[in-house]
Amino acid sequence: MAKMVNLKIDGREVQVPEGTNLIDAAATAGIHIPNLCYLKGMKGIGACRLCLVEIEGMKAPLIACTTKVREGMSVATNTEKVQEVRRFVIDLILSMHPLDCMTCTKAGVCNLQQYAYDFELKESTFTRKRFGYSTDEANPFIKRDPDYCILCGRCVRVCRAQGTNVIDFNGRGVGSRVVTANDKPLQESSCTFCGSCVDVCPVNALLESDRWRKGREWEYSRASSVCLSCGSACGISVSSKDGMVSKVNAGAAEGSLERFICAVGRFGFDSIHSETRLRTPMKRVDGALQETTWEDALKIAADKLAGAGAGAAVVSSGSILNEDAALLKKLAAEVIKTKDCDSSVSLYADEESLKAGSGELEDADLFVLAGLAPDQWQRVLPALHAIIGRRMSNDGAKLIVINAADTAIGGSATLTLKGDEVKMIEELAQAMISKGVKAPKEMVSALSQVDPSDRAMEAADLFMAAKAPVILAAPALFRAAANLSLIKGSALAVPYEANARGVVLMGMTPEGRKFKEIMSSPAKVLYAVGQVPAAARPDTDFLIVQSPFMSDLAAQADLLLPSAHSLESEGTVVDYLGRIREVNRVAEPAGDVRTDAAIISGIAEAMGSSLKPVKEADIRKALKAKAKVSFSPFKRDAALDAAADALLEATQKQTVEGSRLLWLKEGCAVTAA
Repeated sequence: MAKMVNLKIDGREVQVPEGTNLIDAAATAGIHIPNLCYLKGMKGIGACRLCLVEIEGMKAPLIACTTKVREGMSVATNTEKVQEVRRFVIDLILSMHPLDCMTCTKAGVCNLQQYAYDFELKESTFTRKRFGYSTDEANPFIKRDPDYCILCGRCVRVCRAQGTNVIDFNGRGVGSRVVTANDKPLQESSCTFCGSCVDVCPVNALLESDRWRKGREWEYSRASSVCLSCGSACGISVSSKDGMVSKVNAGAAEGSLERFICAVGRFGFDSIHSETRLRTPMKRVDGALQETTWEDALKIAADKLAGAGAGAAVVSSGSILNEDAALLKKLAAEVIKTKDCDSSVSLYADEESLKAGSGELEDADLFVLAGLAPDQWQRVLPALHAIIGRRMSNDGAKLIVINAADTAIGGSATLTLKGDEVKMIEELAQAMISKGVKAPKEMVSALSQVDPSDRAMEAADLFMAAKAPVILAAPALFRAAANLSLIKGSALAVPYEANARGVVLMGMTPEGRKFKEIMSSPAKVLYAVGQVPAAARPDTDFLIVQSPFMSDLAAQADLLLPSAHSLESEGTVVDYLGRIREVNRVAEPAGDVRTDAAIISGIAEAMGSSLKPVKEADIRKALKAKAKVSFSPFKRDAALDAAADALLEATQKQTVEGSRLLWLKEGCAVTAA
């Protein structure tokens, strides 16, 4: 635990951890020190000079964002001298800034506007300067308007910290600008369109391209939820007006390591109203799908499933909610009475890999990526890529990449072990054992014949020097990676679907055939829930698909049950760190759609049964029943690897289905710089 420091700020007694800067220290006492360039969670740079404060015993004011607290320090944040300097800074910025606050989209959340109000500045006392820069708005996501830029550098710093490095300063003095390489438009750069720059911009220089006249900030209602597009399960903040989603921002707390969402999470909300949305139940008549009523659709589903009994099969994606997964399992086991019930999670993970392991990323000083290739440009676990980049950039964390292939994140790794991942993990473990690190006797014996390479010995030194190493593994490699955690640190399996861990904990695991077998062998009736990663119709007499979208599989169904979009649903998921996350309804369901839970319960009722909904206490109880990690020799399952690759490709396709995100594939070739 960090040593605590006592000081006074504006006469108030404050106690904060050693190393805290004065802006954050003041905030704990409810005191706001004005600033434009500071980003919580990152080192201060003192660029704007707005956060000057006076400290007892010092001859001149000091910059609060770069000054650390000291025992007994007495700070004054609101003296006449510092207020005079701040007023001068704002006055000067206003001389180079458009003063169209009445129609500006950022009105109400613009920091510059607020400070101008505080200092009663309606106009600048300096000569007005107009640069007339052209805007960058050819892409459908982010609009850049350099005329509004105040050169605070927030966008440059956040882009650099997360490892994308798309933008930087060009030029000197007041004529400098923030530009991409060779001053190209965003779509011709290596931009991933994550929008982190939009979240940190304090003015109207960066914003969502479709925001114009879609509501003022004070008109929005805001709610937190979770993005379910991939295994990162990022927190999101959704702004709505008149029942319509207007924008989505990163939902994690300011300064949090996890304050990031990718282009899919930020801009994919428009898929709610896409042409591919299913809005009413449909049944196949004479070879064609026709609309029908819910009463008719539920009766058809119930009759078919009841008639098939044990010959029916039930599958789901790994991104349905905990509550829905629990109900679906009950429907299969207790009402339909079939053992063929599984999720797509089994394509790339075994049950134990997602029940075992735990860890935290905030304090990790070493990341070991085993068989994982998080990639912001390819949108493969992009948040994890950004988190590791920020931890390395801001806090000096180290990274070891263990992978058989070249990876984007490998370019920034402290050390890369390239080759068969299991062999590399064993070499790393044996290297530590050879250096005298204690390990379970079984491990020492099993690895005695392993001869570690020089690179493995280097990696062992990094691992041994770390205080809080975290091993993040592809689920198929978790057992091998978990062996390392028995020596030191913690291990986690990182799945490709948002609620893979929760779906497993809720019992959507096979008692009969697994997902792959179900989808490739005959069944009387197949009931598929969620955006199941399959394009071809399985060998089944009757196919029921419950989905928000008209996917390739849905188009071949005999019965379509339109389900709610994730933004139209509420419940919980369990993320890969083992945390229960709340998914809140932020939009009203489109058309005549129903939630997964309502549909599953409706089928049960049509079959003469009722299903008891799962409670949060049940979820927490299941979460506590973690599998114990113990040493076991590990052999690679090639089938899991192949299935994981196929699922990842299918998932990437579905995340852009029916959305402007298709532009990322068709209108812009996003590649790493």
